[in-house]
Amino acid sequence: MTIDATTTLHHADSGFEIHKIVVGPVDNNVFVLRCTETGESLLIDAANEHEKLLELASALNVRRVVETHGHWDHIAAIPEMRDAGYSIGVTAEDASMLDSYDEILEDDSIIEVGRLRVRTIHAPGHTPGSMSFKIEGAPILFSGDTLFPGGAGATKFPGGDFTQIMHSIEDRFYKVLGDDVLVLPGHGDDTTIGTEKPHFDEWVERGW
Repeated sequence: MTIDATTTLHHADSGFEIHKIVVGPVDNNVFVLRCTETGESLLIDAANEHEKLLELASALNVRRVVETHGHWDHIAAIPEMRDAGYSIGVTAEDASMLDSYDEILEDDSIIEVGRLRVRTIHAPGHTPGSMSFKIEGAPILFSGDTLFPGGAGATKFPGGDFTQIMHSIEDRFYKVLGDDVLVLPGHGDDTTIGTEKPHFDEWVERGW
């Protein structure tokens, strides 16, 4: 299958495009953020089906890859991406879940993608090192598996912590991001902060 970047376009705004493909046995979202001024791109989560990701990365001039966390379904394509010369970034807390990586992502730092600036937001709970990415100056959040339509990410896996993920959502997302922020999760459909925020207490009471 040949990847056509015109069919993967998911969202466009002034200065950037977001491309999306769904890969692997559990339908992982892979996003590519592209600066339309320079053409440079960032790939978020080298999840699976490396042939497709390599083709998309080449078509969109991807310069580096960042991981939202280290679960198996988000990292399966890393060996092939590294072999092709792409740098892989992951948090220190999740680095041991990967066989190989190139850089450590730190909280509240800036990733430059052409003229774009992407801020890292450490949001533990799904895993100890779960990281989300917010485009500065634009209402876009790549939430990984921390926030989904209808609830928080699963915390039943080793290293998961329900209390912690709820604190992350409240303190790192709800208290600092506007209701208009578009949330692009690691699986499934988009949502917004404003859509999910009113249900926070229900999720706490529900316990998952």
